[in-house]
Amino acid sequence: MNRGDDNAGRGSKNDMKGKVKAVSLARKFVIDLMHASVPLVVVKRTLKIERLVNARAKLAARPGWSPIIAKAFCIVAREEPWLRTFYLKWPWPHFYELPRSVTMAGIIRDSFDTDVPLVLKLGAADEHSLAELDQVLLSGKSAPLAEVPSINRILRITRLPWLLRRLIWAFTLNIGRQRANHFGTFAITSVATLGSETVVANSPGPSVMTYGMLRPDHTMEVLFHWDHRIFDGVLAARAMQRLEDVMNGEIADELLASATTRLSA
Repeated sequence: MNRGDDNAGRGSKNDMKGKVKAVSLARKFVIDLMHASVPLVVVKRTLKIERLVNARAKLAARPGWSPIIAKAFCIVAREEPWLRTFYLKWPWPHFYELPRSVTMAGIIRDSFDTDVPLVLKLGAADEHSLAELDQVLLSGKSAPLAEVPSINRILRITRLPWLLRRLIWAFTLNIGRQRANHFGTFAITSVATLGSETVVANSPGPSVMTYGMLRPDHTMEVLFHWDHRIFDGVLAARAMQRLEDVMNGEIADELLASATTRLSA
């Protein structure tokens, strides 16, 4: 090797010198969330939702897809108790069935770390109108943190020292009621507005829904990720079929009723 090559080699080593970067508060939360997550199995279905799409098109102010899918799934979960059931390890392995679904939605805060999603509690989505759910999402994205209790609580815990955070998470994840209050029975997230789809998702469980863009033929691809320890693919596939029915039925009916009310007002 000649002297020029040697200098080039030394230069490349100097180029690899990196820098230490602090972990942001929002990123700490995501790290904690992944630490607490369980591996999920996924089933995919292409929903045919022409009636829903036509009903939604009649509204000037159209609800987002996240509240629509969240509410439809919670209606399905009324009929399928396993969709609102946890698998808990402490003090012995057992299942814990909730009386109703608790929905969490992945959002980006407008005035926070805009590269990192946070989790907003929507609660029992089937007990609220789509307009109300849309307003909760809007407030979660833009209201002062003090007015968004679920996110404010998450960030308060995330500011604590690492060991204390781990202890709080371990406690919360093994108390059924607390797990539902803080992490929900169902989560929904999507990057469809950026033209992409999330194929693999992890969560403290027991299920996560991701969805793609609405296609010109009135179809939408959804991926349902669930904790295989609780139920199997047959129930997951049945739930997705029922989800399509509910979106074209009860959800479309609500949108049509809303459009009729506004026309007569």
